[in-house]
Amino acid sequence: MNGAEFLIGSADMMNSSPLPVYDDRAVNFIADISSRLMNLPESRAYPDIAALGFWCRKASIERLKAGCPERAFRLGRGVCFHVAPGNIPVNFAFSYLFGVLAGCVNVVRVSGRDFPQTGIILEVIRETLKAHAEIESRSVFVRYPADNGITAEFCRHSDARMIWGGDETVAKIRALPAMPRCVDVCFSDRRSLCVMNGNAVLEADDMRLMRLAEGFYNDTYLMDQNACSSPLVVLWLDDSNVAREKFWGAVRSVAEKRYRLQAAICTEKYLHACSDAITLPVRNVLRENNVLYRLELEAIPEDIDSLRGRGGYFYELAIGSLEEMCSIITRKCQTVTYFGIKAEAVRDVVIRRRLMGVDRVVPVGRAMDINIIWDGFDIVRTLSRIITAE
Repeated sequence: MNGAEFLIGSADMMNSSPLPVYDDRAVNFIADISSRLMNLPESRAYPDIAALGFWCRKASIERLKAGCPERAFRLGRGVCFHVAPGNIPVNFAFSYLFGVLAGCVNVVRVSGRDFPQTGIILEVIRETLKAHAEIESRSVFVRYPADNGITAEFCRHSDARMIWGGDETVAKIRALPAMPRCVDVCFSDRRSLCVMNGNAVLEADDMRLMRLAEGFYNDTYLMDQNACSSPLVVLWLDDSNVAREKFWGAVRSVAEKRYRLQAAICTEKYLHACSDAITLPVRNVLRENNVLYRLELEAIPEDIDSLRGRGGYFYELAIGSLEEMCSIITRKCQTVTYFGIKAEAVRDVVIRRRLMGVDRVVPVGRAMDINIIWDGFDIVRTLSRIITAE
């Protein structure tokens, strides 16, 4: 494959046979990955690497294994081609490890963006594979520029495809021929929101408020609001200006200490706010030291999916009940984070109203907690097949 740089493994490995799901060899390999990542000095500098290492813990993987009682009758589908997104540094590793647990032969296209985390994680995987021959013979990492010719060649051998990216990327790759029974797991453009209870914010003591602010920061600023699960809109129940100022003041305090605000993003946010003020039902634009922009909406915009934010740019709106949340939820809505309400109450609304959006309801601070159930898919089960006997 001219133009493809094989970082780990080779194209010949795509002929390997699959393994059973949650195979002990896979579990032990991932546990070793965890040990190496958790002991890296770089884990202190990169919270996303630390989160990956924490997820890989053997106890964590064993719990997932126990949750698949039919695992003895499941095999990986075969070759799984992973197309990682370009905006989340560690996503390629999670996608790969999901495929490992599913028993697949994994071919991972790594983003060409120069994230330090990518190199660090690849080196850990490379070194760990040396002691795990069965996993090594089923692991391929490749990098190449956007090229449908190379992608098409990988797709031609694929029994499954994990496609992370925008709607256009997903459509292009799905259009490429694959094996006749190929299963596509697509993670396209999504948006997320947060539901905040104003009374709960007012009742929060200093310690709880700081944890809330840090959690919201991790959900949003940490990935520069690029992740699909990063809330862009904050809906306020039991709203009050005092509650809003208390919450946003704490968020601003955390962001001013931790977030590296670039001059280009300052300009982008200012121009974006000017445009939104003209085209959206905006009541007020609040700018606080450039690190935080808040746009108070009077009503829900007609095209809610067109809202964008980066570098600390949020929309907020008061609602009288969770039922009003429905008008803002489209099929593109992925995650609802919450504070001061019950997760079951949000889920009940989604199910009762039969909404096409919302796959996850998690507390503030856990928006980025990726797992084998993501975007409504049970990934390990989807990437494997069950063999029945009657």
